Amino acid sequence: MEWNVASIMTVDPAAQERQWVSRVRTGDHVAIGNLIERHRNRLLRTATNLLRDRFEAEDVAQEAFLKAFREIAKLRDDRAFSGFLYRICVRLCMDRLRLKRPELVEFDPSQPDRGRDVENKVLVEKLLGQLPHELRATLILREMEQLSYEEVAEVMHVPVGTVRSRLHTARERFRALWMEAMKD
Repeated sequence: MEWNVASIMTVDPAAQERQWVSRVRTGDHVAIGNLIERHRNRLLRTATNLLRDRFEAEDVAQEAFLKAFREIAKLRDDRAFSGFLYRICVRLCMDRLRLKRPELVEFDPSQPDRGRDVENKVLVEKLLGQLPHELRATLILREMEQLSYEEVAEVMHVPVGTVRSRLHTARERFRALWMEAMKD
């Protein structure tokens, strides 16, 4: 029997995460750091996409980590940490969005022309900002963050059917807003 060194050295990320979550429950600060390192960029990207404000997203991401580690005893299955963390983050974002007035992003033509991609990005952000919070969050989590329907349902704490319905509505409204913007 031959030993495959690569298979011995390969660590299952899910198993590793379960170990870290278990160690966090005992107060292991290294495990906390490992979980933060694993999820920080994606959590920050999710919050930034939802809030459209990098600084506020950083605050929310930090708050989400703190809350997740404080409430880790509520987590029944160590395999569910990722969904638990993202659910906290999305709820914090939704709470902040409810308190804010919607702001429209305007393209400033006096800035140097950075091409059609910049204009399209600004337009997408503007149109996303016009969608209700729940529809925007569903669309961002599914289309930009590439979460499965089940993962979006877990994060949003709604049934999969609600995710499908919201996603359909969000796509239709976004498409209508896009078509209207293209007329101008």
